[in-house]
Amino acid sequence: MTTEPRLAEVAEPEPAQQAAPGTDQAVKETLEDYTLRFAPRSYRRWTPMVVATTALGGIAYMADFSIGAGIGLAHGTGNALLAIAVAAVVIFVTGFPLAYYGARYNIDLDLITRGSGFGYFGSVLTSVIFASFTFIFFALEGSIMAQGLKLGLGLPLWLGYLVSTLMVIPLVIYGMSALSKLQVWTTPIWLLLMVGPLVYLVATDPGTVDRFLAYAGTDGDGGINTASVLLGAGVCLSLIAQIGEQIDYLRFMPPKTEANKRSWWTAVVMAGPGWVVLGALKQAIGVFLAVYIIAEVGASAAPEPIQQFKGAFDAMMPSWLVVPLAVVLVVISQIKINVTNAYSGSLAWTNSFTRVTRRYPGRMVFVLVNLGFALALMEADMFSFLNGILGFYSNCAIAWVVTVATDIGINKYVLKLSPHAPEFRRGMLYAVNPVGVVAFTAASGLSIAMYFHALGDTLQPYSPVAAAVIAFVLTPLMAVVTKGRYYLRRTDDGIAEPLLDEDGNPSAVTYECHVCRQQFERPDVAACRTHDAVVCSLCLSTDKLGDHVLPAAV
Repeated sequence: MTTEPRLAEVAEPEPAQQAAPGTDQAVKETLEDYTLRFAPRSYRRWTPMVVATTALGGIAYMADFSIGAGIGLAHGTGNALLAIAVAAVVIFVTGFPLAYYGARYNIDLDLITRGSGFGYFGSVLTSVIFASFTFIFFALEGSIMAQGLKLGLGLPLWLGYLVSTLMVIPLVIYGMSALSKLQVWTTPIWLLLMVGPLVYLVATDPGTVDRFLAYAGTDGDGGINTASVLLGAGVCLSLIAQIGEQIDYLRFMPPKTEANKRSWWTAVVMAGPGWVVLGALKQAIGVFLAVYIIAEVGASAAPEPIQQFKGAFDAMMPSWLVVPLAVVLVVISQIKINVTNAYSGSLAWTNSFTRVTRRYPGRMVFVLVNLGFALALMEADMFSFLNGILGFYSNCAIAWVVTVATDIGINKYVLKLSPHAPEFRRGMLYAVNPVGVVAFTAASGLSIAMYFHALGDTLQPYSPVAAAVIAFVLTPLMAVVTKGRYYLRRTDDGIAEPLLDEDGNPSAVTYECHVCRQQFERPDVAACRTHDAVVCSLCLSTDKLGDHVLPAAV
């Protein structure tokens, strides 16, 4: 993999073109990983397979084993497997258009959301939801690691929570460059430690499969029950927002060409919506290991991944090796996913804060904010009420992802009411687009009310279905009602050069921003309102007076 060159220091703007406070700092930091902006072709030097491997490395989390175990213990194996399958299908279908858009146009999910029904400020709401996803799952993975450190090293849980939080900070500082190397080198070890015990148990004791398939759960009689399936699917669907973390890597995909289109599509599908295939398998394995642990140790330890793999390793190797290997697996998994959680969460918080305040405080500030929220959840023992948190959160996540996916799939390609090319720059978008905001608010609000039994006990399990259906119906309906007029504040950004090249990829033609004096590629700049020059998207975001922002135009 080719490493990026060192970038020159930012030149001081001329007095007549003085940047907003904090702009120089923002430019210096965001040129490492393009935190708030389009990822240019000059930076995207990784092959499709390296990007895909890096993206898939981020789903090494152990939470899937806990989620699967929790569903299986409550509802039985049959209901759990159906719930996992239903959620996986929904996640794959909704994730595909988002992954394609992120990889094709080299922007993250927040920038996609802005131009796909929410507007420049409307997507702040979904950025906060995504940031919440990252610290909830950071806390979950940190809790699992703390359990491993307690078992292996005798550390008290509170100290394990602190260690699991602090150890990711050095890795997150360096963005995509460091993360890609970490994920590529640790993935083979992780796969071997995860798959090996399962294969051994099935091969040496086929009875484990029979016990697994026959397990009835604590809340049922072993039969298939629609309410149980939907309750389980709701918990699994809390992971629907994982596509945002996948896109944080997929935005670094190289341009799609005739020469690389096969590997390009393979990487996008595999590392985009395809993440859920491995995720669903891990959840099913979690059910299997939980049933195995119940027979060997007892039900109390079954939901904890460290206990699941300790029990599996115990069956296949000397006792002195069991705990060290189980701890190694948990630590590797936690590091792989939590550097992604911390990284993606910092992007989401920074995006939101910069848009609202027009100040850029530095991404590291929000790395620490995200870690602070996660640590607080861990110290509050969130692991003990995991399914309740995830079941509630899934309603918001489903409403958001389905709204954006529907806008791309239906409003852009079928109804053609939403602009086909993505737009994210300040001045080009309306502050709020009612299409996405209304659809999301209605879908999440009603589904949350259902989840908390406001519409009766019978409908409560159907809250995730309501979130998906309402978002899917209202998004095109609102586009038709508004006739698509609230997508673009103006259609001309004042630059004659097309946004896309002849292959449909973002143009690589460069321009110099007259505020920060850096070179940026065509999709990341717009004409200046007060100068015969161009301004980059980040300088537009931090322009407190709006001097550079183009006026509205029909």
